[in-house]
Amino acid sequence: MRLGLNLGYWGAGNDAANLELAREADRLGYSVVWAAEAYGSDVPTVLSWVAAQTERIDVGSAVMQIPARTPAMAAMTAATLDTLSGGRFRLGLGVSGPQVSEGWHGVRFDKPLGRTREYVDIVRAALRRERLRYDGEHYRLPLPDGPGKALTLTVHPVREHIPVYLAAIGPKNVELAGEIADGWLAIFFSPEHSGESLAALKAGREKAGKTLDGFDVVPTVPLFVGDDWRACADHVRAYAALYVGGMGSRKKNFYNDLAVRMGFAAEAAEVQDKYLARDYEGAMAALPVDFLDAVSLLGPKERIADRMRAYAQAGVTTLTLSPMLQDLEQGIAALRTATEALDLAGVGS
Repeated sequence: MRLGLNLGYWGAGNDAANLELAREADRLGYSVVWAAEAYGSDVPTVLSWVAAQTERIDVGSAVMQIPARTPAMAAMTAATLDTLSGGRFRLGLGVSGPQVSEGWHGVRFDKPLGRTREYVDIVRAALRRERLRYDGEHYRLPLPDGPGKALTLTVHPVREHIPVYLAAIGPKNVELAGEIADGWLAIFFSPEHSGESLAALKAGREKAGKTLDGFDVVPTVPLFVGDDWRACADHVRAYAALYVGGMGSRKKNFYNDLAVRMGFAAEAAEVQDKYLARDYEGAMAALPVDFLDAVSLLGPKERIADRMRAYAQAGVTTLTLSPMLQDLEQGIAALRTATEALDLAGVGS
């Protein structure tokens, strides 16, 4: 199992600290640094900046939003970033959610599975530098009733194959990731509750005539180091409450649904009720410490090492860390402790 770093969204006032964290992860031998986008900063610009100031670590999008770009544009961006970074780019894709897709990008959030399948088909064909023709339900290239011409990507990527990852939460989306992608970007992943998701992943691999060998299972895991793991859990509450309580609408919140499948139905409902009523402190307090512990790395080095063994045994291949920052010094210390914990766990690769 390798380590990664997730910087999350850019522009929150801690950009200089995030860049220094990326540099430290590069020095420590982390495998990849990821960045996110929603309706603020965009991923490609951030990753270009990070790649220019690091040497060995891969840079990955977690995620580039499918409704934000045509598949041809995504391929152009991937090829450019791979060239600029010297072959260090990983393309993570996701459909976002209905509120962002329809409210910000003006793209209907309908048939996300079929749309994602076609999108990845086109991206891969473009990156193979094939003349781009596609006749699908959601995408047609060239358009059949105009002067459009089937074109070929003019940029030559550094690598013949740029790895494609899919962010997925629900079982059907996870199965699709197993079938058509090179890796799965997971969130709120608990080794003890991962059976359903991993079964879906394996089913997708079997559809493609493949196994999980060589497939990258990549959960993003909150990290906070300290002597008292329960006190450490309090530093994850704001992050978890935002997702479980506030991401999406009351009727469609994929993260809340995940917490329900993990056995925290009543608690997830309370968190959502309070968050949507703008009782943010109440929403944070309603999160069970057992849930926070299940999806995070909390406590001293030895306890974190034990949890890393559990993640490795569950099939995780790249454990991506999201330090719950108090300050830069604390964040750098956490990355170093995680490296030592991985060595102690004996599951590094």
